[in-house]
Amino acid sequence: MVASQETLDKLEDIGLNMYERKIYSALLGRGVSTAGELSEMTNVPRSRAYDVLESLAEKGFSVIKSSKPMKYVSVPPQQAIENIKKQHRQELQEKIDRLDDFKDSEAADELESLYDQGLELVDPADMSGSLKGSRQIQQHRGTMFQDADDSVKILTSEEGLGDVKENHLEELQEASENGADVKVLAPVTEDNSHHAQELQDVAEVKHLDEDEDVDAPEGEFSIVDDDAVTMSMTHSDVHSTQDSTFWSSSDHLAENTMSPVFNTLWNQSEKPEGPEGIDQP
Repeated sequence: MVASQETLDKLEDIGLNMYERKIYSALLGRGVSTAGELSEMTNVPRSRAYDVLESLAEKGFSVIKSSKPMKYVSVPPQQAIENIKKQHRQELQEKIDRLDDFKDSEAADELESLYDQGLELVDPADMSGSLKGSRQIQQHRGTMFQDADDSVKILTSEEGLGDVKENHLEELQEASENGADVKVLAPVTEDNSHHAQELQDVAEVKHLDEDEDVDAPEGEFSIVDDDAVTMSMTHSDVHSTQDSTFWSSSDHLAENTMSPVFNTLWNQSEKPEGPEGIDQP
């Protein structure tokens, strides 16, 4: 007996290929079986069935039983899931360790030196462009925040405040620990005050009050160390793959144009408090 197509598709989502999905589900239905029996049940070529069962054993979905002929024992689904989760965590940690080792290596220093040399030859106009897709945008902004050593200024919308907390809390904490002055300006309401509260641990948060002189923003912009800027260019209701943001490493744009705008709004705003905001100590 082989599982339904819907269940087989779900097994693909956790990393099993077509043959592995078929044989694992068939093995579950028998408990113990040989490669030949499973091959007949699933129409997986017998020559491939042995490799597939060995792969399933390595992933923690089956156990090889020493016998003649060789038999295979199914691992209960919940245990199999925990086995593969453990493997993924271990593999991820190994990759992170290798990245950390490389980051602190002479090779990384050499690459940084090459980057600095190349930067001196770049026309400032070339250090700007557009980012498309939420993942690329969040990654770029996160790198900017991590590299900050003087200041981070973020103006965002009521909804965007939650995005800042969800996607950049760790990077902003790192920036703060590196000595950067982190400021976040947004409309703080009853709906998003919990995000503002969490951001307070790493940033100074102010409430941008909408009145006849100031409209609440629908987008956002960020300024880092007064030499780098990102500005959203699309509405919040577009699909994440169509989200677009302008970025620039122009210190003139950052320091002489965008920072004065942010500072003016910041100085006109107050720390959020009251029933629709967060209580400040």
